[in-house]
Amino acid sequence: MDLIIGTRHITPDAMIRTATGIEAVLHGEALMSPLNAAFHGARAIKILDGDLDRHRMEATGIKMRGRETRVTLAAMGAVQRLM
Repeated sequence: MDLIIGTRHITPDAMIRTATGIEAVLHGEALMSPLNAAFHGARAIKILDGDLDRHRMEATGIKMRGRETRVTLAAMGAVQRLM
């Protein structure tokens, strides 16, 4: 699974499925887009692939520890259709 944030394609270091969405492990430049989307709300966050494919996601938690940041994303509503 990957993240689509606005027009950017992000490949997390790891993605762990949770009861309400996913937890993405990010670092460096890959971390900036979800942080900007979470704090400014200007960009849509979506999952690409897996059972949450094309679901809109909302950042519900950010944990920073050492060189690793975990962003918790919760699914918001039904899948968005392509057409």
